[in-house]
Amino acid sequence: MLNPNLQKTTNQFLKSVSFKTSLKTPKLNFQDTILFEDNDLVLVNKPPFLSTLEDRNTRENLLAAARDYISTAQVCHRLDKDTSGVLAIAKHPEAYRHMSMQFEHREVSKCYHAVVDGIQNFQETLVDEPILKLDDGIVKISRREGKSAQTYFTSLKSYRTHTLMECRPVTGRMHQIRIHLAFLGAPITGDEVYGGKPFYLSAIKRGFNLKKLTEEQPLMKRMALHAFSLQFVDLSGKTQKVEAPYPKDIQALVRQLELNT
Repeated sequence: MLNPNLQKTTNQFLKSVSFKTSLKTPKLNFQDTILFEDNDLVLVNKPPFLSTLEDRNTRENLLAAARDYISTAQVCHRLDKDTSGVLAIAKHPEAYRHMSMQFEHREVSKCYHAVVDGIQNFQETLVDEPILKLDDGIVKISRREGKSAQTYFTSLKSYRTHTLMECRPVTGRMHQIRIHLAFLGAPITGDEVYGGKPFYLSAIKRGFNLKKLTEEQPLMKRMALHAFSLQFVDLSGKTQKVEAPYPKDIQALVRQLELNT
């Protein structure tokens, strides 16, 4: 007889698979996103602006693309629509249970990279602040009503007006990294929901000229947050660490910061 927790995850897996026919295949070459694959799991580099699951605004999503590749695919966790980076997908129920238990027991090591506003100096700085989800789809710090949440932050490199940050969440609350960085006074660049400012090249590039009768657009059309790596134990018992290269927009942002330090 299955452990109740394993039975629950199995039921969730089978229930989600039953909805395959309602999903529309997205305009995405799924194989181009694959970072790691074995008989049990496939890890991909999720593009920005693509939902992990089907949402009310669009039926194009990563799960639909995964099921076009393998019909029994199920995502093991989620990334926000605007967040790029590594995401794990199970090929069958046993793999889904295996990964679900690791996430539940906080045995998966998650590392994100973010570009944040301002010059910041953090070295394994722990933010241990509870998070409360609000009805309007955002969150806030609430020590009275919030759920426990912890994230470690380390500054990787400081530029003239921004900092590249490593973020290691212990828990997996909604918008956790975003609100914890805002709490530190280091909001993610482009994350206007939590106080981040859009990145304009004119703000750092000397001699920047804009064509007449044109309005400058932000260099990135989203927040500068990327799921950089996942470390986990596969079904054979081997530890795997999978890293996701930066997408083009974050590459361009970091390049401009390097050039105009």
